[in-house]
Amino acid sequence: MRTWKLLLAASLFALPVIGWTTGARAEEEEAAAAAEAVVEAAGEAEEASVSGEMFAVNNTWMMVSTFLVFIMHLGFATVESGLSRAKNTVNILFKNTLIPAIGLLTYALVGFNLMYPGDAWSIGKFFGFAGFGIATDAEGITAAYSEGYTYWTDFLFQGMFAATAATIVSGAVCERIKVGSFLLFSTIYVGLAYPIAGSWKWGGGWLDAMGFYDFAGSTLVHSVGGWGALVGAIMLGPRLGKYVNGGIKPIMGHNMPLVTIGVFLLWLGWFGFNGGSVLSADPGAVSFVLVTTSLAASAGAVGAMLTSWVVQKKPDLTMVLNGILAGLVGITAGADVVSVSASVIIGLVAGVIVVLSVLTMDRIKIDDPVGAISVHLVCGIWGTLAVGIWGAEKSFITQLIGVVAYGVFCVIAAAILFGILKATIGLRVSREEEILGLDVGEHGMEAYPDFQGFLAK
Repeated sequence: MRTWKLLLAASLFALPVIGWTTGARAEEEEAAAAAEAVVEAAGEAEEASVSGEMFAVNNTWMMVSTFLVFIMHLGFATVESGLSRAKNTVNILFKNTLIPAIGLLTYALVGFNLMYPGDAWSIGKFFGFAGFGIATDAEGITAAYSEGYTYWTDFLFQGMFAATAATIVSGAVCERIKVGSFLLFSTIYVGLAYPIAGSWKWGGGWLDAMGFYDFAGSTLVHSVGGWGALVGAIMLGPRLGKYVNGGIKPIMGHNMPLVTIGVFLLWLGWFGFNGGSVLSADPGAVSFVLVTTSLAASAGAVGAMLTSWVVQKKPDLTMVLNGILAGLVGITAGADVVSVSASVIIGLVAGVIVVLSVLTMDRIKIDDPVGAISVHLVCGIWGTLAVGIWGAEKSFITQLIGVVAYGVFCVIAAAILFGILKATIGLRVSREEEILGLDVGEHGMEAYPDFQGFLAK
């Protein structure tokens, strides 16, 4: 009886969605074209004339967006630590503290000029490098994208994106990877692999010339991190006791309030992640992107709730929270070029997909403690392909070529890096350290000493 009630609820929710889509393909295309026209018009107006006042407004909005993307790292830290066991909390917080620091430093040293080489392409439009370090004129007013904000603001905004890729990997390999090995991987992956791949689209490379579209990084950020997470999880193997006697043993996170706080911090940060990717403070373009972003997140939550309720017989909070993130990741590629109704469909499907993907990962014995692969890789691919379905004048085949190209490159890069680390200093902590907890084994500390007491003896 309960199942029928749930199916009825799902049907009632789906009715408006079906109403949007049935017999309304032409309206969808018109709406998507209108959305894209708003953004293009804003860009043309920006290029035509930027007053001193508008320059200040644009630059301020881009800096606010940078701050919002920065706070996402706190969101990732709380989500990851809350979904893991208490004995590994210090280790997870340590990694998530170092990731943005390492990401910014490597991005300043080589990453920014690898990702945006300008005219310094050396291997076709596949690889280019404009030199080490970052520098501009005395006032720092020459930006890589637009005259509407400073070079320094552009660097910092893009640098925050870069560090996100390594944060995604952290969640999938937590509770059993050596901290030194992870930091070495993050340094090289963020410093070299991420910007080289990013240059293919955002730096004006070969995929950009082909017409591949990724507004704010469903593939360029989330799938790049997701592919690294998948390779890392496979090469490390599952946590001890996760898959025993042919079955799956749930390993519960220790702090659901912390996970919930983290997801809302990430949702907040996404206003800067997507809203800042407009690359100006144009009121029409920014507000439209924020609407599609929020509606996709909301639909993702509902889609995950309904799916988990039907499949698992009870509504699962962790699935709903991952559903929100799935909707956000899914809409990131096309937030500016799909219609409002399409954004709801994209988010709803992402919410369904993420639940099924998390369950499938467990069935094939890929241990991902936080669902990072399902959220960022699987839903990142979905969002990128969705642009080819609902984005005006966007090619599904071109989007698919981009997804495959990034997948091949990132899998090879991550496999080489993890493989070298495994053969030299090793990837995984000892059995004893994993059982006792990485907090004590790797750091000699405890997150909750009054309750744990391992070091009190």
